[in-house]
Amino acid sequence: MNVPLWVWVLTLGGTLALLLIDVFVIGRRPHVPSAKETGGALAFYIGAALLFGLGIWHFAGGTFAAQYYAGWLTEYSLSIDNLFVFLIIMAKFGVPQRLQQWALMVGIVTALILRAAFIAVGAAAINNFSWVFYLFGAFLVYTAIKLATEKEDEDDEFEENAFLRFVERRLPATKEWHGTKLRVRIDGKRLITPMFVVILALGTTDLLFALDSIPAIYGLTKEPFLVLTANIFALMGLRQLYFLIGGLLKKLVYLSLGLSVLLAFIGVKLVLHAMHENELPFINGGQSIGWAPDISTTFSLVAIVVILGVTTVASLLKSRRDARAGQREAVGR
Repeated sequence: MNVPLWVWVLTLGGTLALLLIDVFVIGRRPHVPSAKETGGALAFYIGAALLFGLGIWHFAGGTFAAQYYAGWLTEYSLSIDNLFVFLIIMAKFGVPQRLQQWALMVGIVTALILRAAFIAVGAAAINNFSWVFYLFGAFLVYTAIKLATEKEDEDDEFEENAFLRFVERRLPATKEWHGTKLRVRIDGKRLITPMFVVILALGTTDLLFALDSIPAIYGLTKEPFLVLTANIFALMGLRQLYFLIGGLLKKLVYLSLGLSVLLAFIGVKLVLHAMHENELPFINGGQSIGWAPDISTTFSLVAIVVILGVTTVASLLKSRRDARAGQREAVGR
């Protein structure tokens, strides 16, 4: 896929402009967004993502458009899972509701910068070492198994990572909130605020999630431009999604199981692709393994849609049955 420099500049410039508008608007007026505000913004970002895919289809062809849509759907579904942890972080640090939108916005900007670095490293690794697909695939299968066997109550707690604990120990802090300020001066001393710690928690947590999301999307496309834009559009609407479907998240009871199936599918796809283009001398003498199929992009896109669709429908049906059972139990008492 030949992407002209001006397309890269226009894409990144447009993304930066949208982020700066968000940062300045929310920074000047921290507030709890209304359903109308979040719904309108979410519709805009989803519509923009869909139109961007149509643009790829027009200028680069259906294959690359299918890769983009598959990557975007995968990243978006994994981002929805991230919202569970974001909710827990907000509750743990007691972030005031009117400041949550700002914290999410800055956290997402941080995540985009960090993911861009991950994408660049991944692209360099893939271009120079085809065997990296073996590692990516094995890691995704391992992550899928871990996600599927994880106990439900394990997601109900947030454990601070080592970097976050180091910052809290080393930097003098105040426990009082000072709006959107990250540092304040009190009695002549520079102190970090709780907002600084929350943003670090959101950014570093999303970076950990990128450890499986970036290999996953590279299992669907090798094009750095598609990987980057799919991640941008998945993260851009995450803040609105947080406020709009916070209650709905609890109804997606099979989300982790569905994501584990999705990651396992992509992991197997990566391993098969690595076998198809094998260059490791200790595997089949460094020759391609002919019987290993290379799963097509179209099949991958259909599989992703089916997996996510079945997961959502099954989750909502299970939640509805549980709610009715609870009502009958309450009436019986």
